Amino acid sequence: MLDPRAYRAVPVGTLRPPTSDTPAHPLPAPAPSRRPAPGDPRPRRPRTGLRAALAMLGPSLVVSVAYMDPGNFATNMTAGTRYGPLLLWVIGFANVMAVFVQYLACKLGVATGRDLPELCRERVPRPVARGLWVQAELVAMATDLAEFVGGAVALHLLFGMPLLPAAFVVAGSSLLLLTLAPEGRRRFETVTAVLLLVILAGFAYQSLAAGSWTGALQGMRPRLQGTDSLLLTTGIIGATVMPHVIYLHSSLSRVPADRPLERKRRALRAHRTAIVMALGLAGLVNAAMLVLAASTLHGSGSTAETLDGFHRGLGDALGPGAAVAFALALLASGLASAGVGTFAGQVIMRGFLRRQVPLTLRRILTMTPPLAVLALGTDPTRALVLSQVVLSFGIPFALVPLLLFTARRSVMGPLVNRRTTTVAAVLVCAVVVGLNLFLVGQALL
Repeated sequence: MLDPRAYRAVPVGTLRPPTSDTPAHPLPAPAPSRRPAPGDPRPRRPRTGLRAALAMLGPSLVVSVAYMDPGNFATNMTAGTRYGPLLLWVIGFANVMAVFVQYLACKLGVATGRDLPELCRERVPRPVARGLWVQAELVAMATDLAEFVGGAVALHLLFGMPLLPAAFVVAGSSLLLLTLAPEGRRRFETVTAVLLLVILAGFAYQSLAAGSWTGALQGMRPRLQGTDSLLLTTGIIGATVMPHVIYLHSSLSRVPADRPLERKRRALRAHRTAIVMALGLAGLVNAAMLVLAASTLHGSGSTAETLDGFHRGLGDALGPGAAVAFALALLASGLASAGVGTFAGQVIMRGFLRRQVPLTLRRILTMTPPLAVLALGTDPTRALVLSQVVLSFGIPFALVPLLLFTARRSVMGPLVNRRTTTVAAVLVCAVVVGLNLFLVGQALL
C-alpha cells in the first residue's frame, strides 16, 4: 500500500528525481482552465447557436405571457366549443405573425440601443408623441382590466371568492411579483417562467385527460364555415399583436449603441431563435386550448361561452382534476400578465416622458380603473370583450411607428430592414390593423 505521506506538494509541472519519500510517478498537473482568469486581457469566446439563444430566452418568455393571457383563454375556448378544430390553422397563422412582429421590435432595440417609446419621443413632433403616450397608457389600463378579470375569475373558481375581493388579491400578488423587478430583471424573468410552466402543466394535464387528438389535424387545413366563423377568425388574428409587449420587447432587447456591429448581429440572431422558441411554446398552449374545447365541449350541447362555463364543462367532461388544472392555469396567466403589463407601462412612461415612476405607485394607479369596473358589477366576459376592443384601438399606434423606424437606415444603420422584410411588414401591418378595425366595428354595432 502506498504511503499518503509520500505525496508531497510540489510546484505544478516540476519533476523531482524519485527518492525514498517521493513516488516514481508524480501526480499529473491539472488541465489548464478554458475560462480566462480575472484580469486576463484575452476575450471570452462568444456564445453561439442554442447556447446564445438560451441566454436570451428570458425577455422572449416575458413577452410570450401576453399571448397566453385570459383574453386568449376566452377566444380560443370559444372557437373550439363552437366549431371544433376548424379554426386551428388560424392560431398557427396568427402565431407566425406574432413572431415576425416581436422580431421587429427586438431588432429595433438591438440596432438602436433605444426602445420604441424613446424613438417616438425623439423623432416625431411633440404633440404627436404626447398623443401616442396617452393611447399607450390607455392600452396598459385595458391590459390590466383583462388580467385582473382573469385572475379574479380563477380565484372565484378555485375558492369561491367574490370577484371584487379576488381582484384585490390579484392586485396584491402582482405587486409582490413586481418587487422582484428593481432587484434584478433575471429574477423577474425566472418567476414569470415558473408561472408559464404552471400554464403549460395545466393544459398538458387536461390534454392527457382528453385523450386522442387525431381529429385535430383536420383543423390545419385553411377553411371557414359561415360568417360567424369569419368573425371569430378575425378576433383570433386581430388579438394576436399586443401593443404593450411591442414597447416592452424593444426595451428588454436593447444593446448599447457603441457595441461593435458583429456583436449586435450575434445578439439579434440569438434573440430571433429565442423568440421562435418562446412564442412557439405560446402557440402550442393556444392550440391546446382550442383542441381541448373541441374534443370535450364541441357537440356536447354546451352553450356557455364564458370562463366559468368552460370550467364547468371541463369538469363535467374530464373530471374535477381537469377543472382545477384549468383554473390554476388561468390564475397563473392572470398573475403573470398583470406583472408584465405593469412592467410595460413603466417602459412606456419612461420612454415617452423621461420620467420614472416607482412600480408600486404605478401599479396602484393603473389597477384603479379595473377594480372600479368590477366594483360596478360588470359581467366578467363583457369586461374582457371591452378590454380587447381598447387594445385593438392601440395596435396601429404601435405597429406603424415600428414599421417606419425599422425601414429607415438613418435609424437602424446597417441593420435596417431589407426590402422583402419591409414588404412583409407592410402586409402584416395591413392585415392586423384591418382585422382589428373590423373587429372594433362589429363590437360597437
